[in-house]
Amino acid sequence: MGAEAVRIALLGAESTGKTSLSLGIAQTLQSLGLSATVVPEVLREWCDSRGRTPLQHEQADIAQEQAHRIFGLASGWVIADTSPLMTAIYSDFIFQDKSLYADALAYQAQFDLTLVMGLDIAWVPDGLQRDGAHVREPIDAMLRQALSSASIPFKVIYGQHEARLNAALMAIQQGIDPLRADIGKQLASFKSAQTQREGAQFGLNQGKTAWRCDLCSDADCEHRLFSDLLQAKG
Repeated sequence: MGAEAVRIALLGAESTGKTSLSLGIAQTLQSLGLSATVVPEVLREWCDSRGRTPLQHEQADIAQEQAHRIFGLASGWVIADTSPLMTAIYSDFIFQDKSLYADALAYQAQFDLTLVMGLDIAWVPDGLQRDGAHVREPIDAMLRQALSSASIPFKVIYGQHEARLNAALMAIQQGIDPLRADIGKQLASFKSAQTQREGAQFGLNQGKTAWRCDLCSDADCEHRLFSDLLQAKG
């Protein structure tokens, strides 16, 4: 792989597994001999250091610092545990301030791949940042709307534990620019999560019924979304 950075953004509402998944992706890439760096969430550091959540006028600086850390890395795999877009969405949701969207979406368009976390894992409390499980659905809707309105493709990641990591690795293998052939060859050593699930389903029912995506809350909708995105990217 050349010197150019490959940037992947993990986006989603609170308590959707962004941090653990970002670490799992980085560890997998490192095990393949690739340089991979996780850029942690600036907001978490901000809240921990000040003992409070930010006010409206403090949101822009947090978004800019997040962008600086992500795009300040010029080489290797950069796995971003959130991006300025999530700051913009929460600023809109909490303060009805839409002023951060333009810059945030411009940054988001520069990522090689955007992964949106599904809401299929349980919400757990985690300090000052989390407002409650009821916040996840509206934030998820706002995120998808923002990405769609800016024509930024994304893939939704579902699954529990190892299945979630496998789904993310499959999305990376299929979604990264195919011109980077060395990346595809490295990740091809992993049997895709989709192939594993299809094989398991075939074995259970001896091929008598069609396989359906067991990681999606709406198999038809999300599975079609994956297919459409991959066709568009090709």
